[in-house]
Amino acid sequence: MSVLKEKLHSACVAYVQQRIQAATEAIEQAQQAQTDDTKSSAGDKYETGREMAQQETNRNMAQLAEANKLMIVLNRISVTGQSPVADTGSVVVTDNGNFYLSVSAGTIYLHGDIYYAVSIASPVGVKIRGKKAGDVFDLNGKGYKIVSVE
Repeated sequence: MSVLKEKLHSACVAYVQQRIQAATEAIEQAQQAQTDDTKSSAGDKYETGREMAQQETNRNMAQLAEANKLMIVLNRISVTGQSPVADTGSVVVTDNGNFYLSVSAGTIYLHGDIYYAVSIASPVGVKIRGKKAGDVFDLNGKGYKIVSVE
């Protein structure tokens, strides 16, 4: 079992949980604004304010749904699996950066190193998938050599 994978996975879970919480709070605030507007407004101003609050609620519901999809993907990733070939759940160290193939969660700082949590469907994820230590790939005109796959 890889401690590194566990920590990277936990960082991704925390990122997605924060997105879920932010979207949930924003939905509650928009719904409260809609309720408050119903109590205090009249006429066209009421309809405009109510519609804007509804649009905000819909936008945040879409963000919440997307975050929930990311959590489902994370829940399917095994942190105990070991494969010499890069795939979902792999930690890939290259000469130009370190990648955790999971969900697009941005930059993770861990033990003084930088890791990029990327989706397997992202441009870099597509390039890395199926590669093993010693393989090379190009991305945006920059060459990468894979040092290790965990």
